[in-house]
Amino acid sequence: MENPHEEQQNALMARIVMNVEKLNEAIMEFNRCIQEINMANMNLELISQIWANYGRNVRFHLEGTNHLEKPL
Repeated sequence: MENPHEEQQNALMARIVMNVEKLNEAIMEFNRCIQEINMANMNLELISQIWANYGRNVRFHLEGTNHLEKPL
């Protein structure tokens, strides 16, 4: 005679394994999306740094030539 508890435990274990596999796939997809976002953000960060450097250079030049005007 088979143990009904063992059958139930095996069924539950199979469901848990299946759900963990699905969760793992979802997390892998999530990580891929985050990686793409991080790559795009690297470009934005570079542009931001270039723009900030440009602003500092312009301010330095205007201060050096006495052409820096007060804000309105």
